Amino acid sequence: MSTLWILVADAAVARILTLPAPGADLEDVEQLTDAAAHARRADLRRDAYGRRGGGDLRMGGNATSSASDDEQHREAAAFARRVAERLGEAYRQQRFDALRLVAEARFLGLLRKALPPEVAAVVQDEIDSDLVHADRRELTERLFPRSR
Repeated sequence: MSTLWILVADAAVARILTLPAPGADLEDVEQLTDAAAHARRADLRRDAYGRRGGGDLRMGGNATSSASDDEQHREAAAFARRVAERLGEAYRQQRFDALRLVAEARFLGLLRKALPPEVAAVVQDEIDSDLVHADRRELTERLFPRSR
């Protein structure tokens, strides 16, 4: 019998779950977090309007952007690599042999690039959805709908 792991993640939290038996609810395996991402989000809420770039509005030279967009991307990429390394470690320990990925689009792309080839080979499917804060029951119902 194969062991399926489900990774539900965003740029700050990665939850690994498993389905112990058909019809059962998902169970937690482990969780990884990026403390820097949590702190950064609080900073962004305080600076919600971003920073003004130089230039003349009439000439289309002004843009509002967050000064930390590049930093956020680097942090998210680093977290994706950390998650991918953990999955590679667990795969080599034969803790799972099939994987489903559930993440918002940007983080899913970063994670896809970071996965070791042997882990990428056992990915059954990818779901572009931000469900990291859903409870286990909701995740089970969304990912494994019961036939009626």
